[in-house]
Amino acid sequence: MLTSDERLYYLRQLLLPQIGEAGQQRLRNAQVLVIGAGGLGCPVLLYLAAAGIGHLGIVDGDTVAAHNLHRQILYCYTDVGQHKATVAAALLRKRNPFIQISVFAEFLTPENAASIVSGYDLVVDCTDRFEARYLINDVCTELGKPFVYGAIHRFEGQVSVFNLYENSPTYRCLFPTPPAEGDIQNCAEAGVMGTTAGLLGLYQANEAIKIIAQTGNPLDGRLLVVDLLNNREHVFLIKLQTNKQKIRMEKYTTDCQTIAKSAMRTISPQELYQQLSKGAAYFLLDVREPEEFAICHIANSVLIPMHEIPVRSHELPQNIDTVVICHHGVRSAHVINYLEATGHQGKLYNLEGGVHAWALEVDNTMPTY
Repeated sequence: MLTSDERLYYLRQLLLPQIGEAGQQRLRNAQVLVIGAGGLGCPVLLYLAAAGIGHLGIVDGDTVAAHNLHRQILYCYTDVGQHKATVAAALLRKRNPFIQISVFAEFLTPENAASIVSGYDLVVDCTDRFEARYLINDVCTELGKPFVYGAIHRFEGQVSVFNLYENSPTYRCLFPTPPAEGDIQNCAEAGVMGTTAGLLGLYQANEAIKIIAQTGNPLDGRLLVVDLLNNREHVFLIKLQTNKQKIRMEKYTTDCQTIAKSAMRTISPQELYQQLSKGAAYFLLDVREPEEFAICHIANSVLIPMHEIPVRSHELPQNIDTVVICHHGVRSAHVINYLEATGHQGKLYNLEGGVHAWALEVDNTMPTY
């Protein structure tokens, strides 16, 4: 039972009919593992601790760096050089003395993943490396553990819940294989707004609380895509792939992107230009927003914004090679993964570097933005 001090601490939550005594007790009994104590992990940890998750596990082998501080709000300048997991745990214990915290000051690896994850009810994926995401997916699938996924890029982010039920999709249902090296930039290369990490982390924490308290409608089988620069939100349905039960934890290494380099076909701007000049037939699919398309686009390309792909994919030809285009090649890679996962039959190519690279390498008179 909750103590009188705990009741006072969680009073405003206890007043919610969706939480109440039963929901708060579920939170108190829960064991949640947060993998990654960075931009997403900091708000996730803060709010799960404040909500009263009884036992939190923190996995992160990294140390605090000065360039983390604009978005990783658990840390101070004086923490630079210290282990993130250790610093985070110390602060959270001060914020909520009624919870337990376990620290794993190490990175998740194929060797330690099963032993760490097996002790928890729910995993929250706050990592920023593709090899970690696929490892988390595969070990959670093997062990039957649900997990909350989150990813951010500049002003954009994604959140979903995988493996919640026996018939729930996994991360591989959405993205079957890792992207080729260089197809998708990380935060160190592309940058990220601190508020993007904060807001998407709050979405993840909210999903975790709903799952544990058994309330609301979690993002099971759905991918929430948030564009904070333009205040847009879209939800994509995720199709369950029939090979889910065949997934087993794979021994990913740090060069898993190189191993999977051939998984996604790419084409450079120069190569595409030469092929088009020779009369080659390609369907050019631009998945940016209309205002971006109006600024500049490749001649004869067809605009279908990314968020409309699930309801307009029938418009794509199956008997002609398709080149998918966006600004830098990030959204286009997601669209290709989605189309391949949902059964598109034609060949799909990602334009390397997107319209930006085309403008610089092919038509340097084209305005860039």
